[in-house]
Amino acid sequence: MQRTAQGYLVFDLTHSPIYLGYVGFAYGIPSWLFMIYGGAIADRFPRRTILIIAQAAMMVLAFILATLTFLEMVQPWQIIVLAFLLGCANAFDAPARQAFVTELVERHDLTNAIALNSSMINAAAVIGPAVAGITYAVFGPAWCFTINGLTFIAVITALVLMKIAPFKPVERVHSILTEIKEGLSYTIQHPTIRVLVVNLALLSLVGLGFVTLLPVWAVDVVGGDATTNGFLHTARGLGALSGALLIAAIGGSYPRGRLFMIGTFVMPVFLILLSLTRVLPASFITLMGTGWGFMVVVNLSNTLVQTSVTDALRGRVMGIFTFTFFGFMPIGSMINGALAEQIGAPLTIQINAIILLAAACLLAIRFPFIRKKA
Repeated sequence: MQRTAQGYLVFDLTHSPIYLGYVGFAYGIPSWLFMIYGGAIADRFPRRTILIIAQAAMMVLAFILATLTFLEMVQPWQIIVLAFLLGCANAFDAPARQAFVTELVERHDLTNAIALNSSMINAAAVIGPAVAGITYAVFGPAWCFTINGLTFIAVITALVLMKIAPFKPVERVHSILTEIKEGLSYTIQHPTIRVLVVNLALLSLVGLGFVTLLPVWAVDVVGGDATTNGFLHTARGLGALSGALLIAAIGGSYPRGRLFMIGTFVMPVFLILLSLTRVLPASFITLMGTGWGFMVVVNLSNTLVQTSVTDALRGRVMGIFTFTFFGFMPIGSMINGALAEQIGAPLTIQINAIILLAAACLLAIRFPFIRKKA
């Protein structure tokens, strides 16, 4: 709800696609500053504690944005600053959350656990944007931010009530900088993890620009409003949810590497189709296909990395993994916002899709071992 309302509020205040890029950049730049460090922290300290602190910080930021909006004092620069602070909290939350999964389930259940977790996230991505669009139109954006803030109470309570084994941190033999270097070296030298991380970086850089541009698409391309923006986000969420449920359902009965490769082609194909649409129903369908391909690639990248990495380096490697995803996203947001300002959203999305399609072909030809992963 917050992301959907925040994006539309910025566009409503500025009527400029490039400001959407600024917000995305501000949210993602802390990934460059702190996320790999956050991964090392996740190997040293109880991950549940890290998550509780980060979630509490996110809750406070949501209430601050709600208050500013209720008082009609909100300005674009304030949203950018709050997005940056939210990104700082996420830089510590994301690697700890990814590494925390192995404290909840056994290794052989990781594929299903990650897929079910993604299913819950994307169920929220289906419902949240639609509710945000309606709430924004009827009650205003401040209530979207307020509701988001209140939901953190449930998240923090759930974390506190979990009964898990005591955390066993990595033995502190070296400095944290040395440990970070160890994680980077391991990622670079491991062939599967290296390929998956590089592919994720490209996906984050050029494949997520369409999300930043959805408010522009809702207003300028299909002639809608805040509610339309919410339903476009919901369409993407529906596709992603179906992809996550598919992975959870098949478990280990279908080669994960093969399904991963299918996803790398599905996403750019549907992005190209999206760039050619000019009516809401067609945009809705193509966004569902895009969301499906995106979720399959990201979900299975996560699973294949988690099942490949050694436990002693899990926090650091997942810090690099999440940094790759969140770190390149702001750069892509800035590029896409600037491009859309000059050449329009449809052509911008089309260029990104062609780059992703070329990368999928290269991945299939040069790295066939990924396709054979069980």
